[in-house]
Amino acid sequence: MNKSEPVTASVRIAAAPTDVFPYLTEASMLIKWMGAWVDVNPEPGGNFAVNIGDQPIRGTYVAVEPPHRVVFTWGLPGNDALLPGASTVEILLTADGDGTVVDLIHSDLPADLRPDHLAGWTSLLDTLRVTACLDPVS
Repeated sequence: MNKSEPVTASVRIAAAPTDVFPYLTEASMLIKWMGAWVDVNPEPGGNFAVNIGDQPIRGTYVAVEPPHRVVFTWGLPGNDALLPGASTVEILLTADGDGTVVDLIHSDLPADLRPDHLAGWTSLLDTLRVTACLDPVS
């Protein structure tokens, strides 16, 4: 199974990085845009577990650098093509005027899973954009 180029997706959110960052690390915020169930411990080596629909995503946090960077591993238990920890997601938050550019890089995906993940991340980041604008952290 060949690995392909990383999946990348970006979105601009009309909120500061300090307001967007909790959506990447706090269970009560992650669940608003990413999953139906969330269990996270946002520190290096900590648990990253999210159910997106009926897909159980499991991994661990690699880096948590508020308010600019989060890295976690990503995989699906029982899926030999993408076991937990098999791929890595890096999310970068960059201030852009009064907003934030969110850049996502998902690396080490099998080539045949890349299109579905690109579509999924594009949709999820759009949901994050809408959620962060309508439900700002204060």
